[in-house]
Amino acid sequence: MRANKGKNTKPEMRLRSLLHREGLRYKVSARPVSTIRRTADVVFPKVKVAVFVDGCYWHGCPDHRSVPVTNREFWVTKLEGNMVRDKETVRLLEEAGWKVLRIWEHVPPEEAARLVIDQVTAAKRNSAASE
Repeated sequence: MRANKGKNTKPEMRLRSLLHREGLRYKVSARPVSTIRRTADVVFPKVKVAVFVDGCYWHGCPDHRSVPVTNREFWVTKLEGNMVRDKETVRLLEEAGWKVLRIWEHVPPEEAARLVIDQVTAAKRNSAASE
């Protein structure tokens, strides 16, 4: 499992490239909230937007989920644990006032970038309106 990258995956890199090209600046592989031990793939601290690019296998994509035949019980437990942790992460960050985007790795990069740009733009507008 050492070969499975935890950060800088191809889907993340493509997304970040498109976001940077649009002029957005962000933190990479950072904790949105320092007291919550969770790391988001792309973080916009000023507007409190956290983006996770989830791998279909590791996070249980409803369209592409598969479970290995070998050592099935271990993998079912492992993958279900990942999904439970993902839900808890969303809950914790939302309770802390963050907007959380979870994007599947199979989503086209342009579509993913548009989702993030729209969310960051809306958060900036809301932030400016409340000042």
